[in-house]
Amino acid sequence: MGLNCGIVGLPNVGKSTLFNALTATASAEAANYPFCTIEPNVGCVCVADDRLKKLGQISNSEKIVHTQLEFVDIAGIVQGASDGAGLGNKFLANIRDTDAIVHVVRCFENDDITHVNGKIDPVSDIRTVEAELILADMESIEKRIPTLEKKAKAKEEGAKEVLEMLRDVDAVLQSGKPASASSIDYDNLKRLQLLSSKPVMYVCNVGEDEILDGNDYTEAVKASVCDSPVVLISARIEAEIAALESEEEKVMFLNSIGCDKSGLDKVVTCGYKLLGLITFFTSGAKESRAWSIKKGIKAPQAAGVIHTDFERGFICAETVSCDDFISMGGESAVKAAGKMRLEGKDYVVQDGDVMHFRFNV
Repeated sequence: MGLNCGIVGLPNVGKSTLFNALTATASAEAANYPFCTIEPNVGCVCVADDRLKKLGQISNSEKIVHTQLEFVDIAGIVQGASDGAGLGNKFLANIRDTDAIVHVVRCFENDDITHVNGKIDPVSDIRTVEAELILADMESIEKRIPTLEKKAKAKEEGAKEVLEMLRDVDAVLQSGKPASASSIDYDNLKRLQLLSSKPVMYVCNVGEDEILDGNDYTEAVKASVCDSPVVLISARIEAEIAALESEEEKVMFLNSIGCDKSGLDKVVTCGYKLLGLITFFTSGAKESRAWSIKKGIKAPQAAGVIHTDFERGFICAETVSCDDFISMGGESAVKAAGKMRLEGKDYVVQDGDVMHFRFNV
């Protein structure tokens, strides 16, 4: 669906190391100095889903195709970025193009890795980045309001509505809160294209021996970000896992440190939820495949994700829950048990639906 998460944070907190591990590449240079990432690096990551593997086995599929998320590694933001400090304006523009933010914060001690502010204080780091996004949004609104006032006065369609929303958001920003704290609903807020309106998850980069329980820094982060999701990772451990060749080796490594899932899997899963995505499946002898859609989408629009003709000529969707498909052993058994449903144009697709679309064009 072309949705992506931008990885942001202060310099030297582990953003590029995380990105390298996420994409299992060395395309993002990880170096111990600010601004080593000048252009945003982009990588696609498979969203692991055990259900898809089981569907493939039952359908004896020739191939398995996972859904993917795009991650963008954006260079470090520093205080004053909204005024152009560091490479601020360029970085802020790159954030504007993303759908959600993965905010990496340093929660580990290491005298060999410099901190841009000279001390480890993740809550302060979060506030620094948040403040720069708020200041950039205030500047953007200040520039947009005069033009919108003229359009509203000329009764241009939609101008008055947008103007009122911008003024409401500006009052929130002026109080030091991000645009996401406003009472405007998500879809309208997204229309305004403000940096601080994007959903955010926080990734605490901890020491290798703190991956299970965290530390005082991670507890402070959790206490400071309200209901926003927080994931603990050790970027160094994730880099080691990414270097292993087989899944068996990775599982053995994770078991050896007491983990059942890698930090990166948690980041990807959390990012998927943060974007409001769900998964439906198609499964047959040729392939079993996962498809990403926004929660709340109806069957014809889901069909259109596969091919525009499917949506244009939509008739109905043969639908069964993934749990029934797996527990009963496939399509034939599902139909025999009367578990296969024919869903029409108004059906809202549910996470885990296995679907076959009937269409005519």
